[in-house]
Amino acid sequence: MTQEKPHVLVIDGMALLFRSFFATAMSGNFFKNDKGIPTNAVQGFARHVLAAQNLMQPTHMAVCWDKGMLTFRNELYDGYKANRPKPAEELIPQFDMAQELSEHLGWMNFGIAGMEADDTIASITHKWKEDARFTIVSGDKDLLQLLEPSTEIAFTKKGFTIYDVYNEDRFLEEYGISPLLFPDVKAFMGDSSDGYAGVKGIGPKTALQLVQTYGTVDKVLEALPLLKAGQRTKIETDLEMLKLSKELATIRRDVPIGAELEHLLIKDIPSAKHDFLYEHGYTILARQLQK
Repeated sequence: MTQEKPHVLVIDGMALLFRSFFATAMSGNFFKNDKGIPTNAVQGFARHVLAAQNLMQPTHMAVCWDKGMLTFRNELYDGYKANRPKPAEELIPQFDMAQELSEHLGWMNFGIAGMEADDTIASITHKWKEDARFTIVSGDKDLLQLLEPSTEIAFTKKGFTIYDVYNEDRFLEEYGISPLLFPDVKAFMGDSSDGYAGVKGIGPKTALQLVQTYGTVDKVLEALPLLKAGQRTKIETDLEMLKLSKELATIRRDVPIGAELEHLLIKDIPSAKHDFLYEHGYTILARQLQK
């Protein structure tokens, strides 16, 4: 009898933290502790993780974080994410608080300076792709490029339990290309939220058609004489930005992961941990755990 592979839940900590913050901040509910520090994002993040565990029944878990505002992508292009507003004042202290709470609850944190959480997530799934199956929880569609037989992505949709789940087969059916070519699509269409333009005048539909027909950015460039004159002119005009956009859109899989798979094993949270939660004003979370 073949033993079933471990099921690793990989949490995009930044995505859940931001999502939890805005879910309650819009109505002014910051759930401040006795020191006046907001806890809404931290508690929402932890409750979301617990709900995902309950729903998906993983055996192992990793929580991934950005480390600092600047990454190697900012060194490549100073306009990368430059148009994003600064985090709200109420959210700033909760970045460290969330990682501290995650560690307290026995969840293993991962993150490295100069890299985004996406790169760490990709490196985890790549490192153990032969040894485990993965479910990534995030709201970031850039992660679609990580889909493969061992990896699915559960995109947050509504509340703590409603997800839009993608596997490799669904992606192939909808996009008609390998997930590995998703950065090539983004290279042509750009990404306004990340601040890179791609090729001006080429939108998502044309970008996908080009990649479906010819393949990678390099192969599209080889086929330039076959393209319509208008498309050829646009690409030639923005050639440098096209190549840069491909580099920015590609998630790296070589972040060093200083752990063994067994270190990610999920353990029960002992009741002794509840005192910490009450002391730090995480009362909603503490009550949920006590149930």
